[in-house]
Amino acid sequence: MPRNQSVPTMTKTHVLTRLVAKLDRTIALATGSSSALTRWRLVLFIVGAICTVGFYKMGWYQIGNGALLTFVALFFIVALYHNRLESRLHRLRLWKQIKLVHLARLRLDWPHIPPRPSSAPEQHPYAKDLDLVGPHSLLHLLDTTVSSHGHARLASWLLEQPPELDRWLMRRRLVQELIPRSLLRDRLGLEAQLIGEQEINGRRLEAVLQHAVGFPHLTTVLAIQTLLAVATMGLGLSALLDWLPNYWMWSFAAYALLYFWTDQGEELLEHAVGVHFELEKLGAVLGFVERHARPRHTALADLWAPLLVPGVNPPQLVRQAARILHAISVKAHPLIHLIINAFCPWDLWFTHRLQQIQAQVASHLPTWLDRVAEVEAASALATFAALHPSYHWPAPIAADHSRNGAQAGLSANKLAHPLIPETHRISNDVTLNTLGTVLLVTGSNMSGKSTFLRTLGINLCLAQAGAPVCADLFEWTWIRLATCIRVDDSLEAGLSFFYAEVKRLKSLLDAATDRSRAPVVFLIDEIFKGTNNRERLIGSRAFIAALAQGNGFGLVTTHDLELTDLEKTVPGLRNAHFQETVAAGALQFDYKLRPGPCPTTNALRIMELEGLPVPKGETDGKVIDP
Repeated sequence: MPRNQSVPTMTKTHVLTRLVAKLDRTIALATGSSSALTRWRLVLFIVGAICTVGFYKMGWYQIGNGALLTFVALFFIVALYHNRLESRLHRLRLWKQIKLVHLARLRLDWPHIPPRPSSAPEQHPYAKDLDLVGPHSLLHLLDTTVSSHGHARLASWLLEQPPELDRWLMRRRLVQELIPRSLLRDRLGLEAQLIGEQEINGRRLEAVLQHAVGFPHLTTVLAIQTLLAVATMGLGLSALLDWLPNYWMWSFAAYALLYFWTDQGEELLEHAVGVHFELEKLGAVLGFVERHARPRHTALADLWAPLLVPGVNPPQLVRQAARILHAISVKAHPLIHLIINAFCPWDLWFTHRLQQIQAQVASHLPTWLDRVAEVEAASALATFAALHPSYHWPAPIAADHSRNGAQAGLSANKLAHPLIPETHRISNDVTLNTLGTVLLVTGSNMSGKSTFLRTLGINLCLAQAGAPVCADLFEWTWIRLATCIRVDDSLEAGLSFFYAEVKRLKSLLDAATDRSRAPVVFLIDEIFKGTNNRERLIGSRAFIAALAQGNGFGLVTTHDLELTDLEKTVPGLRNAHFQETVAAGALQFDYKLRPGPCPTTNALRIMELEGLPVPKGETDGKVIDP
């Protein structure tokens, strides 16, 4: 299982830091040039005005005209160059911000990683437990998408597992293909940001396109207005040449009456602006991806192929919509608008064209949004892989139900948590090699049990999403995931903490005993912690024994050292533990997983260190017989 690249993470940070510094220097130079051009424009205006007026006052009118034209030309040339420089400055600043966000993702500098509003379904079996969605979550770290559909697609890859094998293979192929194409990935975001800060909202665009424009029998009225306009011009020309009396007044009166009767006021302009606003950013992204999807035999080209069929050109349709908007925007200039419509049915014609373009775009929009979302989500995972070259690609052992059977399992070496900074994360090995395997993890408070469960779960989500994992080795069979780590009571639903925990565990057990689907890896933290010691012990023994007979494998953490005896009666159960040491009166943890039951406890020691009353002689830690 090779690394996704050979460049160390620290080198990646250094490269990005140097690039940002270089961009700062370039921006500083461009800003200085822009200020100089502003001064030059002012100088040209003042000098041009003085020279022109001076020449005119001296009676040198030809020289004055020449000076005026020269200074006006120079002013517009400088203004044009200045505008281009300002556009370049805007791009540079956005480009720098993209690189700064990459640095923030590398350093897990959460305040500088742009958040996106997101939440998992309330009853999702593991999203909240594993910090997949929300602030400071895996989705927060990964998300580089620019559309609501892309954001939802990336979230679905993390939350809807396991995916179908064929789709997963295509997805991973696309992700791996995009890793070396950093310019494409970053410019995808840049092209969208250049249009505006607001994300591409597919639902809003669909709603705008579904809004009816025009009125019934528009084409009939357009045909009548066209005939009346032609007749008016013909009769007017005949009257001008004295061939006929002023019959054109009657046709023009009918034309004007029909025009004012069918005029849609400002509603047409507002709707056209809305269509263009929603389409413009999508068009920029579609056009950019299309230009980079031309090479054949690539995953990106295969994905984009349905959008490249003859007669269906997304950027061209968007450009047509833009031209229609510009034509309709004449309504913003009442006098010009009235004059144009006096000669031809301008509004009706472009309303008709807007109807046509809306229908065309609406018919293709679901495919466009789907393909853009796929590219965005894959680009996000590729960026994650590129930023973490020390991560490795996971290797699926078996992906179909027929092969899973008793061969189902998961093995990882040097597994660590991707949401913990590299300088603080500790890696561990874990092997769950058959159905019915239960790793019972004991350990003191704060020793790392819960974090280890989340470490395994979040890396499994990365693997089945199509991304590299924070491990040196990660092999697994196609599995479902079920967890019970964070449990909350609910005043609204009338659920106590214990009852909420029981319902979660019942759902987990149902999943783990369902043999019609892929096996389950279960991650349970502090089983039955909401009840008394006696009943917790009885319930835990029965529940763990049932898990060991089900269609799954996984980890259970507990403070109940009595449960370690289950190793003697439950064939698939193994004990493991985290432990601590006491140095200079303080607890120290190495967060390393060791075989066997935990030999010590530390609750009383923690209470004593925090100043709570504890009987003397009770804080040395209880050593148990493993």
